[in-house]
Amino acid sequence: MTTEEYNKCVDTYSDSVYRFALKTLRDEEAAKDVVQESYLRLWENRKNVIKSKEKSYLFTIAYRLTIDKIRYSKKFTDDKLLQNIRNNSGAEYDNTGEILLSALNELSPQQRNLILLRDYEGYSYKEIKEITGLSESQVKVYIFRTRLLLKKKLDNLVR
Repeated sequence: MTTEEYNKCVDTYSDSVYRFALKTLRDEEAAKDVVQESYLRLWENRKNVIKSKEKSYLFTIAYRLTIDKIRYSKKFTDDKLLQNIRNNSGAEYDNTGEILLSALNELSPQQRNLILLRDYEGYSYKEIKEITGLSESQVKVYIFRTRLLLKKKLDNLVR
C-alpha cells in the first residue's frame, strides 16, 4: 500500500469507522481513539493488507478495539439513558431514535456490533464473517436471533 492509497483509504472510510465506533461505544473520544488506532495498525501492516480488503481490515480492527474497550471499561452498565428509561417505564416516547437507541443499548456488545455492521453500515454476511471471525452461518443465526430480540425489546419499550 502506497501513501496515496493510504490517504485515499482515510478519506473514504474514516467517517464510517468513526460512526461504527461511536454507535458501539457512545463516547466520542473513545470512538476517535478507535479510528486513530485502526488507521495506525493499517499503516503498520500496510504490506500485509490485500489491496481490495482495506475496508474489511479497518472494520475488523475497529470491531476488536471496541470489544476490548467494552471489556475493560464496563461502560454499558452505567448508561444514564438506559436508567432513565427503566425509571420511566410508564412514560411514552415520541422519539423513535431514542427508543431504538435504548433497545440497542440493552443488547450484548456482540449483538449490537452485528446489527450495526449489517443494518447500519450495510455489510454483507461474508464481510461480517471476515470482520468478526465468526462463520457465515453463525453470523446469519446471530443476526436473526438479535433481530427477534430487538423486535421484542422495541415492542416492550413502545408499550
